[in-house]
Amino acid sequence: MSDPVRLRPKRPCPICAKPSQQKFHPFCSARCAQVDLNRWLGGHYAIPAATDEPAPDEQPREAT
Repeated sequence: MSDPVRLRPKRPCPICAKPSQQKFHPFCSARCAQVDLNRWLGGHYAIPAATDEPAPDEQPREAT
């Protein structure tokens, strides 16, 4: 059987677009992996959500 790591397609680093390295996949280096982690922890990758506002005729709910 083939090694599944070798079947992985080569893709560029998502941070700097250099060729990715197997040791740091999908990144090219530890530095780019740390940059990505910092972006996650800093909230840069957050998905915007719409707030649900009550209809004008609807009474606001009170916490119980």
